[in-house]
Amino acid sequence: MTVAIEMGQTTAGAAAAMDLEELLATRLLVQGNSGSGKSHLLRRLLEQSAPWVQQAIIDPEGDFVTLAERFGHLVIEAEDHTERGLQVAGERARLHRVSTVLNLEGLDAENQMRRAAAFLGGMFDVDRDHWYPMLVVVDEAQLFAPAVAGEVSDEARKLSLGAMTNLMCRGRKRGLAGIIATQRLAKLAKNVAAEASNFLMGRTFLDIDMARAADLLGMERRQAEAFRDLERGQFMALGPALSRRPLRLNIGPTDTSPRNSTPRLLPLPEATLEDARAVILAAPPPDASRPQRRPAPDLLEQLRAAKAATPEIRPETVEVPVSAEELAERRERVDRTLRAVLAEPDAGFRAIGVLYQEFVVRCRIEGLGSAVPDLNEFRRMLTHARAGLGTDLAEDDAWQDVSLRASILPDDMQGVFMMIARAAKEGWPCPGDAAIARAYGSHSLRRAQRLLGYMEEQGLIVCQLDGGGRRIVTLVELAWATAPGDPNGDDLPAEQVASAASA
Repeated sequence: MTVAIEMGQTTAGAAAAMDLEELLATRLLVQGNSGSGKSHLLRRLLEQSAPWVQQAIIDPEGDFVTLAERFGHLVIEAEDHTERGLQVAGERARLHRVSTVLNLEGLDAENQMRRAAAFLGGMFDVDRDHWYPMLVVVDEAQLFAPAVAGEVSDEARKLSLGAMTNLMCRGRKRGLAGIIATQRLAKLAKNVAAEASNFLMGRTFLDIDMARAADLLGMERRQAEAFRDLERGQFMALGPALSRRPLRLNIGPTDTSPRNSTPRLLPLPEATLEDARAVILAAPPPDASRPQRRPAPDLLEQLRAAKAATPEIRPETVEVPVSAEELAERRERVDRTLRAVLAEPDAGFRAIGVLYQEFVVRCRIEGLGSAVPDLNEFRRMLTHARAGLGTDLAEDDAWQDVSLRASILPDDMQGVFMMIARAAKEGWPCPGDAAIARAYGSHSLRRAQRLLGYMEEQGLIVCQLDGGGRRIVTLVELAWATAPGDPNGDDLPAEQVASAASA
């Protein structure tokens, strides 16, 4: 069955329809300067297609969060979640076929790129059984796939550009139909723009953007001036889902509207000059000034400071005396409860918050009451458990150095580092990519390889291959080294599996 969604009308008054199934197979590029009606076009497209197909919107300005009330989209506030959390959210959105809006408003450019890349990566890496058709709309795509390096770090740019390239170049086979919108074609990476087969080009004034728009539509350069004459909400359409020849159309109305409406002229308030002076030039409040940020200390200094402070940290005095036997019995019950949570089949791929909720419920059933660890302590316990560490080893002096080094990594990487450190300390074979990915909570072998590369960049490990292609990981300064292990192996070494089961 062919599904045609109405985008508006042609200049001749006929209905302008878009073939949704063809769009899913061929992708779409939207271009228009600020005020051309680009966001309005995206909103019309999303509203018309919402009943037919799952959607995900990468929204840098929070313009599309109003779709939630009318069409049931789940709004994800990126500022409230880690990159790892958003990667898992992207996977789960596809698994459960929930339409989402990733609101990046309030984040700086680099964090917008990192979180968008994580979310897109999660949707891209799901198993083949869940490759359902899905529209993925990226507004202001030049922010996430810039043509040239900007002020953000190279790492953030590579992550974001890689995710956008995957979406546009390899997403079709995975059911992902990329719809990218940009104000400036010249600022958008060419390899990302070139993958679109459908185009909607709005008003633009710069010669370089008009020339690229004309080239994409197959128009002659002398016809490029026509893009200056387009009115707001008017676009030139071309592509198998739209029209076989360039067609001018007017976008129809929408049912929802952005939170920030178009600015309108308002009369100025009546006020005397003296009143204005008193209000504007009044002394600032005493707490208005911000303290200057200190430069970040050297990494080695951070390690030394943390190590020096470690012996000074003592638990608060417990008012009610508890015997050593009772403390040991409580700790054993807590450890047993944690092992039960981790024994669930999908525990390695669930968010820490979800695991902690289940852990707390089980602890209450066990009657532990006030002995339930808080979230930070649970994170530490989870990291040690996934690395196969028992209490005796975790409290070993040599292992304190490992914990100190792991602390410079993001929380979700620390368990992987400790798992490798445990294998190195015991002389076990290096875990394979599949085991590393599981410890991180991912199915992606490429992500496991990137994790090792990141740890190596931080100066924590050195990776080598022997003559047989087996991997050896050495911990810097500690001089612990794993035995050679097959990177393509699926399981942990037998010794480490047995140790993890008994930890």
